[in-house]
Amino acid sequence: MPGWFKKVWYGLASLLSFSSFILIIVALAVPHWLSGKILCQTGVDLVNATDPELVKFIGDIYYGLFRGCKVRQCGLGGRQSQFTIFPQLVKELNAGLHVMILLLLFLALALALVSMGFAILNMIQVPYKAVNGPGGICLWNVLAGGVVALAITSFMAAVKFHDLTERIANFQERLFRFVVVEEQYEESFWICVASASAHAANLVVVAISQIPLPEIKTKVEEATVTAEDILY
Repeated sequence: MPGWFKKVWYGLASLLSFSSFILIIVALAVPHWLSGKILCQTGVDLVNATDPELVKFIGDIYYGLFRGCKVRQCGLGGRQSQFTIFPQLVKELNAGLHVMILLLLFLALALALVSMGFAILNMIQVPYKAVNGPGGICLWNVLAGGVVALAITSFMAAVKFHDLTERIANFQERLFRFVVVEEQYEESFWICVASASAHAANLVVVAISQIPLPEIKTKVEEATVTAEDILY
């Protein structure tokens, strides 16, 4: 059985892995990966709008990996519309990259559970195989954190190099063309960053658990035998 010191740290490692699992689920469910401002370029060109009038043509957009919302501002007031990524919108995007992001996050869910299981195993008993010990916990956390980081990087690449927001804003638009004027990452994106950070923190936790505690030595009093004790 591992000592209480290691049990505490392995317990913390399992909690961090489980928290990463929950964070990824929240990031998948909440459609707030990115938000932005979209300019109705067609409306601006039609009325030859100047800078003070551009506000009337700037709408909002936000989206996640499965759905989102867009508010069109083309000079006649805002019109809100909901959209879903699957099954139609994904055809307008880089479908392979978008599906890869989802697969990476689902893989990260499984790896987070495996790392949690390894931490619980080490909390309960000392594994016979070294691969199931602290080294195994570190390995699964490196894999899980790396997969989440790769998913985050892929999403950033889709936004910056594949014009993800502009493609979504112009989906099924026949009369108007929208231009992205502002973009910012939202809570679901940063939740994924927190998930990867939890796995990085686990590496520190496992390293701390291997620090040997100083042994507490008790002073043993030497028994003195006198001549009277022998005679007695």
